[in-house]
Amino acid sequence: MNQESLRLLIQRKIRDRRLPHDGITRVWSSPSDGETCDACEAVLARDQLLMQGITLDLGRKAFQLHVRCFQIWDHERRAS
Repeated sequence: MNQESLRLLIQRKIRDRRLPHDGITRVWSSPSDGETCDACEAVLARDQLLMQGITLDLGRKAFQLHVRCFQIWDHERRAS
């Protein structure tokens, strides 16, 4: 997926609350174990780094993203 399409998808997911807009209380990274990215919905390869975060919304499960998707999500949530 190209950068602009990914940015628009992430903006849409933030607006409709499929991705959090709130601040992050905890973030960590680990090697992927084949998880699906909550932003682009692609499976992370085992050689990719997985970014996971927990927001201030206590009812929300941890979300997991590619590094690139995490960077775009963080920028877009701050901009909106």
